[in-house]
Amino acid sequence: MARKPVSVKEKKRRKRLAMAVLLTCVAAAMIGGSLHVMKLGSMRMDEMRGKISYDIADVDKHERAAGEDIYIEAKHEARIDEKKAYSTEDLSKLLPVDVWKKLNLMVHIPAGTFKMGTNSVRTNDADRPVRHIHTDDFWIDKYPVTNAEYARFVIEKNYRPPLNWVDGKIPVNTEDRPVALVSWYNARDYCAWEGKRLPEEVEWEKAARGTDARRWPWGNQMDVSRLNTYYNVGHSTSVFKYEHGASPYGVMDMAGNISEWVFDVYNPYVTSKGKTIEFHPREDQFSGTGKENVERDVYRVMRGGSWKSDPFSTESYHRNYSLPNMASDFYGFRCASTKKPEGVAE
Repeated sequence: MARKPVSVKEKKRRKRLAMAVLLTCVAAAMIGGSLHVMKLGSMRMDEMRGKISYDIADVDKHERAAGEDIYIEAKHEARIDEKKAYSTEDLSKLLPVDVWKKLNLMVHIPAGTFKMGTNSVRTNDADRPVRHIHTDDFWIDKYPVTNAEYARFVIEKNYRPPLNWVDGKIPVNTEDRPVALVSWYNARDYCAWEGKRLPEEVEWEKAARGTDARRWPWGNQMDVSRLNTYYNVGHSTSVFKYEHGASPYGVMDMAGNISEWVFDVYNPYVTSKGKTIEFHPREDQFSGTGKENVERDVYRVMRGGSWKSDPFSTESYHRNYSLPNMASDFYGFRCASTKKPEGVAE
């Protein structure tokens, strides 16, 4: 039986129908894709919330950042009910002898010129521009200062321990993690006790990235296996965990894990065009007219990013900052020295 020829009108109707079906399929695909992306985003947010929050029943297992638990902080400030947590013998047993020796190591950074900063437009104004900077030789701690090392300082100097040390004792199994919840003043005092000092910003950056202007201590590509950042662990880790993330000079943990205080006041680089950057805290953040307030009325530089930071905050040229009297669970430090320390090999 012969088919009737399709009329022009019918062809147009079928064409409109096919177009409607196509558009419906495209719209359904777009909606489905959007819903999938939203679901992935929701899952990611849930994952992040799970890593940065905790059940109140587990509160004693978590470090407290600056601004939390006001009553506990006030009690800590007043050193109420404080106990001497360790004897000299106890301190020596916190870590094996060979680990203590490793923690005492300093790395020699030779004199010379390196590229400091970046010209990348995808970074903060405060990180720009690149300049050629000369440094004299210096020495810098191979590892960030750990809880065990800081405990020696606390006991010998009768110094106030960090807020997260319950009854003055280091949290369990964190002896070889970087000490945290320390202010710039705490870091300065510790380094002086060691016969050292806080590294200058230029020294820190040179020790981290070498002379070839690399972005991270190991090179120019982000490698999550070489550092602890962006909540991929959820807390600080042993200073020995990421030794394959060493800088060109063999300095460890200069990206991620703990954000490190350096000596410098946070000011723009001399040739920086970052005119919109607010480099000074507001006047209403302080009260009184004493010398202490004048001294505190600056930001101090922090380097290296931390276990909480986004990956780009761990770039070796990236500058962060905080008020020197502030402390948080990702603030730490290491020390430096202008002169070769006794017993330290180059």
